[in-house]
Amino acid sequence: MFTSVSDHARPLGHDLILKSIHSEQDIDRLAAFNAHIHDERLLPMTQGLIRLHPNSRPEYWLFVEEVSTGRIISSLCLIPWHWRYEEVVLHAGEMGIVGTLAEYRHRGLIRALVARFKELLHEGQFDLSMIEGIPYFYRQFGYEYALPLEAQWRLQLHCIPPASEADKSYRFRPATEADIPDLMRLYEESTRDLGIAMVRTAPIWAYLVNHVSHTANLHETWMVEDASGALEGWFATDQMGFGEGLIVAESAQFKIEAAGAVLRELKRMALERGKPDIRLNLPEDHLLLQLARQWHAHDQGTYAWQIHLPDVGRLLTRIAPVLERRIAHSPFAGLTQTFTLNLYREAYNLHWQNGKLQQVESIGFSEEGAVRIPPLLFAPLLLGYRSLDELRHFAPDVSVWGEAKLLVKTLFPQMTSFLYTQY
Repeated sequence: MFTSVSDHARPLGHDLILKSIHSEQDIDRLAAFNAHIHDERLLPMTQGLIRLHPNSRPEYWLFVEEVSTGRIISSLCLIPWHWRYEEVVLHAGEMGIVGTLAEYRHRGLIRALVARFKELLHEGQFDLSMIEGIPYFYRQFGYEYALPLEAQWRLQLHCIPPASEADKSYRFRPATEADIPDLMRLYEESTRDLGIAMVRTAPIWAYLVNHVSHTANLHETWMVEDASGALEGWFATDQMGFGEGLIVAESAQFKIEAAGAVLRELKRMALERGKPDIRLNLPEDHLLLQLARQWHAHDQGTYAWQIHLPDVGRLLTRIAPVLERRIAHSPFAGLTQTFTLNLYREAYNLHWQNGKLQQVESIGFSEEGAVRIPPLLFAPLLLGYRSLDELRHFAPDVSVWGEAKLLVKTLFPQMTSFLYTQY
């Protein structure tokens, strides 16, 4: 049940005030506003996220209200996540459900909400922030495309071979709360090779399993068992989302025989639900996707999460164990050097001693350093989304020379990453 906290209120002038929710009535009218702006399914989703999701906090749900009428006219929220960046856990804050009534747009209301949002990032010491977001718009707030989002691999139903005798060995059933320990184990096994993945706790699994109607796309989790009842894995589908096909939202890394049975079960489900094809929203090296490619699945492109780094120095300090390990397994083992990372508006001295990152020091604006990277482009490099060579190819102001080029490639290699949902 919702518990009121010390709410935020900031007058904006012109009969407007920026607030955070502080009552049950605020929840319901904000949910109704989101449904009006976006889609009717946002009504139960907003209510569920605020009242039931383990990571939600009332003060993270912001809106602008017209004082004289009490109408909500603009809103957004901060949804906390935890990511695993190789062996380090990062605190991430998603900017979600952003919207403004049409007649109030172009008045700077989102800018005011984002200013408060960034205060919350600072107060909560979030390591980074992300948004699914419309194209281009969020660059003005310091966001850049830096992690894959919504893969669009399409598999036509007629390309899936007929069922085999082996398929009869597999059973499919909806997940229950009793399955959560197994789901947690399978999830860890299936995401361990991803450079960046979401940390999915038992309470988040409980939310996904028990509150399907409150999830973003009516998320359904399915267990896969063999003939003896032994667990083979799980997969999840979204009832709503981009495109008309049946959406595979996540999956265990099945053995090849089980993967074929799963794809044929998905075909059966698609036919039953009147879906024209199957869309695989999975990491690019996932076995289920590899098999689907052999059956002529075609790529219609992948969007990307837009990422903002609130405090680069703090983030580099947080991931120091990863950076030190990369150095230790490279020609730079035992590195003792002060390395300057210049992001043009602000530069950082990385003080290395015997292969350990002793300090990350902000030195403000500087013209020094053999590595110069525009600030927005550092996120795709640090998160392994773009290589240094890729960035230099399309951005001439990515400037790296001398042995610093090899050092940057050592510290920030490309990685295969993917974020499954938490709601």
